[in-house]
Amino acid sequence: MKFFKFIIIALVSALLLGIAYYFIFPDISKLKKENPKKTSFMEYREREWREKGKKIKITQIWTPLSNISPYLIKAVLIAEDDKFYRHEGFDFEAIQKAIEKDIKKKKFKFGGSTISQQLAKNLYLTPSKNPIRKIKEAILTWRIERTLSKKRILEIYLNAAEWGEGIFGIEAASRHYYGKPASALAPEEAARLASVLPNPRKYNPIGTSKYVETRSRIIYDIMVRRGIVIPEYEEIENIPEPEQQTQ
Repeated sequence: MKFFKFIIIALVSALLLGIAYYFIFPDISKLKKENPKKTSFMEYREREWREKGKKIKITQIWTPLSNISPYLIKAVLIAEDDKFYRHEGFDFEAIQKAIEKDIKKKKFKFGGSTISQQLAKNLYLTPSKNPIRKIKEAILTWRIERTLSKKRILEIYLNAAEWGEGIFGIEAASRHYYGKPASALAPEEAARLASVLPNPRKYNPIGTSKYVETRSRIIYDIMVRRGIVIPEYEEIENIPEPEQQTQ
């Protein structure tokens, strides 16, 4: 019995120490000026490819936020984290809704992640959805929000996010799918690229998936309603003039 208690205490201690590690390491302050060369998520994908015998190489072209289309930035914020500039790393309303869905489905998926949470996972963790990983993610998210500006968080995220098999970052994605730099992305192209972020290996932004068509149209319509996108002159031109009232 004593030996059993010793094992339990040792395991709990190791677990707590493992979690505590993320309060100190890694050194997030380096990201203020240094761009991450390879993320933990990229390394995870490389291991996955090796195990499956796939010869895939990572394609990533780092680009500053100022060289990314404002349409793409807005589209991603709308699609992934509409409260990005108003929260401190966590959208508790979205988390609550995600937990409620998990309880109903009796599965542990725990969605509702903000861009800051996704960045923490991409930079330092793996796609695992177990509770311990979520605790580590929360600690790292808290540290990222305390250390980096919102602008820098968004810049790193857009350069590290997965946009297809072996495609990381918006510059690589824009050139791969549309043959143009990220700075030249049009509103509808931006909406389609943003629409696939939940599962970029399953959905193709230039494909004919009903999911992509529907989700990208919703994103685009929100951009129009908010005045981010002004419809083309030809579209406005076709709207009939209101009839003049006679006195």
